[in-house]
Amino acid sequence: MIRLWVPQDLAAGAVVEPGRDQAHYLVNVMRLAAGAELALFNGRDGEWRATVTEASKRACRLAVAARLRDQATTPDLDLVIALVKRGRLETIVEKAAELGARRVRLAITERTNADHARVDRLRAIATEASEQTGRLDVPEVLEPVKLDRLLAELEGEGRRLMFCDEAGDAGPAAAVLSGAGPGAWAILIGPEGGFSPAERARIRAIGAAVPVSLGPRILRADTAAIAAMTLWQAAMGDWAA
Repeated sequence: MIRLWVPQDLAAGAVVEPGRDQAHYLVNVMRLAAGAELALFNGRDGEWRATVTEASKRACRLAVAARLRDQATTPDLDLVIALVKRGRLETIVEKAAELGARRVRLAITERTNADHARVDRLRAIATEASEQTGRLDVPEVLEPVKLDRLLAELEGEGRRLMFCDEAGDAGPAAAVLSGAGPGAWAILIGPEGGFSPAERARIRAIGAAVPVSLGPRILRADTAAIAAMTLWQAAMGDWAA
């Protein structure tokens, strides 16, 4: 069954009119006609079965029928990633959605090797991945900010910070995480040139920082992000439940 994220409130009897791009996808790409069923979710009201009541070039309308699943909460995990080249960044955002991150926060560092990001496109990628993976929400993708500001925000939120530090004396991630407590977390992945010495010192000085190693090999940013999220989920996320 096709799954579609919509911003509207969902309840029995509600009528949803998808946006233009969504309507094009349903009517012209997937060829849904009146009477076809699909699933809708909005990150608040759970998942609902809906029926297409109108499918034409002029309009697409969906009638909400019955709830299929109650809303579930994803782990309070942020992925913080330094800006990297577009293709790799898009892969990271897609996998963050698949692996259950609640937010993706983009950092501008001294060695950032990309000067901008198409955040609207990244949000669309996160939405599509969420629709395909069966999750009931879509991770936020936030606008890029400088690393110092982002670290201050994380400290203010009281998040523990899984710092993937490949230049120091950090212990293996699986072993370190096994002794860490639950709560709000963030995973920090640097640019492909690594953090500068000053940035690394700033991160290590944070009381809530938990430096970890991802193994003996140097990983590209997208590989490191996937590995780190997998290890965190297995240790204390919804994989461990």
